[in-house]
Amino acid sequence: MSFSSVSPAALVIVAVAALAACAQTGPQSSSAKPVLYPNETFNRMGAQAAQAHVQACEGKAVDAGLTPRVEDNAVARSAAHGAAVGGTLGAVAGIFNGGISRVAENAAKGVVAGGATGAVSGSFNNDKPNPIYRNFVSRCVQEKGLEVIGWN
Repeated sequence: MSFSSVSPAALVIVAVAALAACAQTGPQSSSAKPVLYPNETFNRMGAQAAQAHVQACEGKAVDAGLTPRVEDNAVARSAAHGAAVGGTLGAVAGIFNGGISRVAENAAKGVVAGGATGAVSGSFNNDKPNPIYRNFVSRCVQEKGLEVIGWN
């Protein structure tokens, strides 16, 4: 199988998925976990028991209605914004490149291209950690005698 037999759209989808996976890791990601300081309590109970406490606290946060990620629908907002800008640019391009008869066709192409670009852009901005969730988990863990020194 050669690259010439793979559709350009499939290559774009694979590249976007790979980039999105990379963008959703690290301390500023909603998938980050608490990092515990090895204090006396941690050393006494051991890493496995400490992690069990962290998981229990994460469960309590979810039970309280919190999510690790801020739910702000950035993907849809960015897609709509991209579609509006793309449609406008497509319509203007249609006027200059094909006269009035090409305005609707180019505007439609611009909406599709702009919407797709906006959705991809929004997917990179849709992984914001929820500070209330993190505070809840940190406080719960602290009540067990453990110390959260950060998120990673």
